[in-house]
Amino acid sequence: MMPNKLKKIKIKHYINYVVIGIMTAVFAIITLTGGRLDSSLLYLLEKIAISIILAVSLSLVVGFLGELSLGHAGFMCVGAYLGGKVSALLADVLGTGFINLLISIVAGAAVAAICGIIIGIPALRLRGDYLAIVTLAFGEIVKSIFQNTSSESFGGALGLSTPRYDKKWLFIYAFLIVLLTLAVVQNFIRSKHGRAVTAIRDNEIAARATGINVTKYKLLTFTLSATFAGIAGVLYSFSNYTVQSVKFGYNYSIEILVMVVLGGMGSINGSILVAALITFLNTKLATILTGDLAVLQNLIYAVILIGIVIYNNAPALKNFRNTYNFNALMKKLFKREDDPSRVGDDTAKWDVVPTKIEMNEVLSIDLVPQDMQDLTGKGGDK
Repeated sequence: MMPNKLKKIKIKHYINYVVIGIMTAVFAIITLTGGRLDSSLLYLLEKIAISIILAVSLSLVVGFLGELSLGHAGFMCVGAYLGGKVSALLADVLGTGFINLLISIVAGAAVAAICGIIIGIPALRLRGDYLAIVTLAFGEIVKSIFQNTSSESFGGALGLSTPRYDKKWLFIYAFLIVLLTLAVVQNFIRSKHGRAVTAIRDNEIAARATGINVTKYKLLTFTLSATFAGIAGVLYSFSNYTVQSVKFGYNYSIEILVMVVLGGMGSINGSILVAALITFLNTKLATILTGDLAVLQNLIYAVILIGIVIYNNAPALKNFRNTYNFNALMKKLFKREDDPSRVGDDTAKWDVVPTKIEMNEVLSIDLVPQDMQDLTGKGGDK
C-alpha cells in the first residue's frame, strides 16, 4: 500500500517548498554559524519574502477567483500600521523578540481580515471594472486615513516609528511564513472549496446553478487574500524603522498585480518567480542608478517588463517557450519513463492477434459477402 501511495504524490506540487526551504536553510546556516552576509542582501531577502506573500495571496483573487482587485496594498497598509503599533507598544515589555513578532502578526492579520470582510460583502457583488474601482478606492481611503492621523496615534504624515527586528532572524521567519502561505493557498485551491472557486471563475452562472454559494466563496477567498496581505504588512513594519502610508499607494497595488499577471494567471510558481525577479530588479536598479541616473530607473524597469510580456505572449516564441521552460525541464528529470526508447513491447501487438488480416491483403483483395462470413465465423452450409 505504501509504494502505491508514494506513486500518487506529485513531485511538481512540492517543488516550490523544496526550493524555498533549501534556500532558506543555506542562508540561515551561513548567518547563524558566524558567516557574514551583506546587510543589503539580508534586506533584499526580506523584501523578496514579502513580495512573494503578496503575489501568492493576490493570485487567489485575480488568478483563481477571476476578479480584479486593486486594493491589495490597502490591506498591507492596515497590517503594517496595526501590527507596527502593537509591536511598538509591546517592545518595552517583551522586547523585539519572537513573541512580539508573533503577537503583531496575529493582530495585523486579524484586522486585515476584518477589513476584507467589511469591504468584500458589498464589493464582491460587483464585477470587472466596478470591483477594481471599489478596491482601488479602499486602498486610497486607507492611505489617506493613516496619513492624516495624529503623531501620537499613527505618526501622521511623518509615519509610524516601529522597532527593527534582528536582520539575522527576520528573513528566516519571513520565508517560513512564505512556506505557510504556500501550504494554506495550495491546499485551499486543491480542496473542494478551491474547485468551487475555480468553477466560479470559469462560469459563475453555471456554478450558481449547480448549488455553489457564490457569495460565500468569493468572500472567503477575498478575506483569505486580505489576511496574508496584512501579514506581509506586519513583516514590512519589522523590516523598516518607519511605516509611511505613501508607500502603499495605487502604484504599489499595480506592481503586485503585475507580479501575478506576468507569472501567469492561476500559477503559484509563476507568481513566486516573478515576485522575486521584480523585487530584485527594483532593488538593484535603485542601488545602481543614483544621482542623475535615477531618472532612468523607471524607464529601464518598464523596458524589462515589456520584454517579459513579449516573451510570454509572442506567437513566434511559442515553440521556444514550450521546449525550454521549467515544466519541460522537470519532465525530463522526473518522468524518464516517458522516453520512447524505454517503452517495452506491446503484449497486444498485431502479429500475435489470430484474426489479423495483412495490410496488403486488405488493399489488394475485394472481399465478397462469402469471404466476410468466413472471417467473422458466421459462415456455413445452407
